[in-house]
Amino acid sequence: MNTAKCISPIDGTVYAERPYASLDEARAKIAAARKAQAAWAARPLEERVALVSAGVKRIGEETERMTTELAWQMGRPVRYGGEWGGFKERADHMAKIAKDALAPTIVETSEAVERRILRVPHGVAFVIAPWNYPYLTANNTIGPALIAGNAVILKHAAQTLLVGEHLVEAFTKAGVPEDVFVNLVLDHQTTETLIGERAFDFVNFTGSVAGGAAIEKAAAGTFTPLGLELGGKDPGYVREDADVETAVAILIDGAMFNSGQCCCGIERIYVHESLYDAFVEKAVEMVKGYKLGNPLDQETTIGPMAHKRFAETVRGQVSEAIAAGAKAHLEPFEGDDGGAYVSPQVLTNVDHSMRVMMEETFGPVVGIMKVKDDEEAIGLMNDSPYGLTASIVTRDAEAAGRIGERLRTGTVFMNRADYVDPALCWTGCKDTGRGGAMSAIGYQNLTRPQSFHLKKA
Repeated sequence: MNTAKCISPIDGTVYAERPYASLDEARAKIAAARKAQAAWAARPLEERVALVSAGVKRIGEETERMTTELAWQMGRPVRYGGEWGGFKERADHMAKIAKDALAPTIVETSEAVERRILRVPHGVAFVIAPWNYPYLTANNTIGPALIAGNAVILKHAAQTLLVGEHLVEAFTKAGVPEDVFVNLVLDHQTTETLIGERAFDFVNFTGSVAGGAAIEKAAAGTFTPLGLELGGKDPGYVREDADVETAVAILIDGAMFNSGQCCCGIERIYVHESLYDAFVEKAVEMVKGYKLGNPLDQETTIGPMAHKRFAETVRGQVSEAIAAGAKAHLEPFEGDDGGAYVSPQVLTNVDHSMRVMMEETFGPVVGIMKVKDDEEAIGLMNDSPYGLTASIVTRDAEAAGRIGERLRTGTVFMNRADYVDPALCWTGCKDTGRGGAMSAIGYQNLTRPQSFHLKKA
């Protein structure tokens, strides 16, 4: 029997293994979800919000398990405590705004006519979730989709097999009907077949550009709405007026946290020439202070990458850059085993002819370039096939706003990085994808408009 395996980055052993559902098994589960969805959508909104919020609360009761299992499944150090803080913040905000976000738009109510626009659920939403923030990213869609009245089919990444099970267990124990929220273990072929035969009314995928292209290809001609959050090569810019220590603290943490495995992690930094030397010096000093090691050890600050093949990509980009003239500022760390445990690296003498500055690395590596002014920085930040976030470190909010308006990116940060604000739409452009999660716009993407023109006479 074909199975999905989670190979633990800690020691290379099989940590979890589950059989793939057959196509017929998946079809039956989806049919049951479709049948149950109408009754779920007919429940009062307040009831759906309460049940989803109760499921979120149950996840919060299992943070110790979450933290330990994430270390085993994808390598995040236990010292960081899992994902409960961000999970709760996003879930609570989306529950809070649901009533207003899903409220009808009343155009006219008179003796002659009623005109209004409703937001109605798509039906069955399919969530394909990634391993790097497996609770957070999955629930960006799951909770709001359920609140909006959709049924949800979840396909989680093989690297984080247990997360899908825990999410469904928590929500169903809280009272969400079993057929309304279902976890399926699916292989790629079955997934593509189901999408191609219109099994779903909405598909949300978070992952690679290649994965997003495969989803679009599978959905071609079905007119199924898609939400796609794909790759990133997010830039940071340190303006002339920035405080260097603040800039290093923000951008280097944004580059290295979670072993660099963040959708919106900082992967390239542009520093004003007057601050460049000081920034590089302090950045290297900061990274030298990290401890690479077993994520179950409380002293570890940077754990292994989720899989050794991801580490191979990192090493390959770094080696190519060095061969092309880049300068590596860090020696290999103790604990670098040539496999999933990979040393962090800071590179200078880099340029945009190098893969490490143009292709997604998704690892603990950052390239730093010197710029002379805002204009040069804007040109370099926009010189990318991706467009998720950009971070500007400055004391001048007006300047940050002016620069941000010229950037082709989904989110602009000033004096922070690597954060999803649930009150703002989480979106991207170019190869980063389409659609948007979080905020009222997230609810708009999880529903469709239905217009009513009711003439009374």
